[in-house]
Amino acid sequence: KSRHLFGKLKIEVLDASGKVVDSLPASKRPGLNRVTWSMHEKPPRVPPAAQVASAGTTGPRVLPGTYTVRMTKNDKPYEMKLAVGLDRRDKFSEADRKAQYDAAQKVKALFEDESALMDRILVLRAGLAKSEQGLASDETTGKAVSDFDGKVDAVRKQIVATTEGGAITGEERLREHTDQLYGAILSYEGKPADYQIARIDSLRRELADAAKDFEGLLTNELPKLNDQLKAKGQPAIE
Repeated sequence: KSRHLFGKLKIEVLDASGKVVDSLPASKRPGLNRVTWSMHEKPPRVPPAAQVASAGTTGPRVLPGTYTVRMTKNDKPYEMKLAVGLDRRDKFSEADRKAQYDAAQKVKALFEDESALMDRILVLRAGLAKSEQGLASDETTGKAVSDFDGKVDAVRKQIVATTEGGAITGEERLREHTDQLYGAILSYEGKPADYQIARIDSLRRELADAAKDFEGLLTNELPKLNDQLKAKGQPAIE
């Protein structure tokens, strides 16, 4: 009769530093309830593209250690400790497992930075599309906006594939290569190979090149385009 019926019943998992690493759905049904923790962190934020980033839908598995399971009922917490260890059948050490986790985090950060650059590109292209619609009667200025949009889209195509079909089409870009590397690292929880670590740095340089191209367009060409728009009484593109 005193079981939890109203309000949120929350179950969280915290690491040794007190950081919440996962929140789990808790049932209010009578009797015994089972809650499963996948022991995976949240997946990375992946740039939108024409193809699915299959590996990017999974987060890295947490490291071995002591975690706290905290259930909060009516603002009152109940806690217990939970030890997470390596599978006894594993042939690698905790140090190897830590190296794998660190590598996965680097690729996850790469995904996040790709997404941040893609956000800026999509916002800019939306502004260009709106401006082009307002210039339907001005062919010259409209073409200038269209040409600039083509250059921005060329940077987008450095980051993501724009054709469906994946490897079948032969179109694989930075995002797809990042996803392949991420999947390879997650598939084995031992120490990553040296070439995989080197590949992270290589993809990071590719992203830096794309970001440099984008910044060049913003710095060198967008002000000139905005001057043209201003002369036509049109708002500047942010």
